[in-house]
Amino acid sequence: MPAKINLPSFATTEDVVKELKPGYPVYCLRLAELKRQARYFLDNFPGRVMYAVKCNPHLAVLNALYEAGIRHFDTASLAEVALVREHLPQADCYFMHPVKPRAAIMTAHQVYGVDHYVIDHEKELDKIVDVTGGGDGKVVLVRIVTPVHEAQYQLSDKFGISAEDAPALLNKVHAAHFQTGVAFHVGSQCRNPQAFVDGINTALDVIEAAGVPVHYLDVGGGFPALYQDDSPPELEAYFEAIYAAFDQSRLRRDCVLMCEPGRGLVASGCTLLVQVQLRKDDKLYINDGVYQSLSETLTGKMKLPARLINPKREITAEYQDFTILGPTCDNLDILPSPFHLPADADEGDWIEIGQTGAYSNSAATRFNGFFPKTFVAVDAPPLLPR
Repeated sequence: MPAKINLPSFATTEDVVKELKPGYPVYCLRLAELKRQARYFLDNFPGRVMYAVKCNPHLAVLNALYEAGIRHFDTASLAEVALVREHLPQADCYFMHPVKPRAAIMTAHQVYGVDHYVIDHEKELDKIVDVTGGGDGKVVLVRIVTPVHEAQYQLSDKFGISAEDAPALLNKVHAAHFQTGVAFHVGSQCRNPQAFVDGINTALDVIEAAGVPVHYLDVGGGFPALYQDDSPPELEAYFEAIYAAFDQSRLRRDCVLMCEPGRGLVASGCTLLVQVQLRKDDKLYINDGVYQSLSETLTGKMKLPARLINPKREITAEYQDFTILGPTCDNLDILPSPFHLPADADEGDWIEIGQTGAYSNSAATRFNGFFPKTFVAVDAPPLLPR
């Protein structure tokens, strides 16, 4: 079992405010919610579930997922491999970044026993062969480009080999005596289950053209979370679409179906507690922003649920929109969408921001000396969009 992470624990976010009176940002982890979501994926996805560590690598998050039954982890760097293997030694790591330094491949293979890799170019295959010596039970998946659907981030803009060129690369993987696989990613925050169906069908065309035995089919991530003004289909619709397409395929019966959830698994498992530093008319200056935990409000236009907290006073029932400005000394640190909060919000109040379990602490920089680093556990339910 993983080592316990002893976080300060509170019943509610109000209790965090009462005891800590924090003038700094606080990540309020919902460990029960993380475990619930993990069990939901494990119970309903028709295959192997890998957690995308890049989404939130905090050890308390990894532990919660492991305790819920997650045993497979999508790692994109040697640091992520080390994090998982050293703290969860019984877990399996998959080196899923298509472009890897030779030194990272060597250490992942020799020190941490990694034997699953993803590539999208022949030269990357050459690296793995040179460093590891070729097949001998190891797995190489070829990442392909699939048809574009509505997603907040299109990952095929950066990674993937075309469906036309992929069969030749699959054949080279097979010739190097690796177990072969095909992988794709439909894009982060995908809002259409059909994207996975089209991705699987594209993968099947590639496999048929290659004519080699394929042991793995990885449908990637992209499973969406709920945000303000963004209500994609239920996750069950994605699982059903994937199962139907996979079940109707002509793949060998022992082919392992895999997925790599990140956002859809952990977004609801954390809220961010910030404090108002100053009010100017309808502007609220807070102690976190787009360079720290809230970068996705800018890069992905994610609209996050928020509520005002101040146990020391009665808060008005009247609401208005506020522009939210971060702490750094530049003009980019402004959230593009307002928060709808009580009209008497002022300096010293706290704001709890929901759906911040994904790409918050993992994407935070130290720009201008501001860096959130305080984590607590909160028992209360997550703060979801209204």
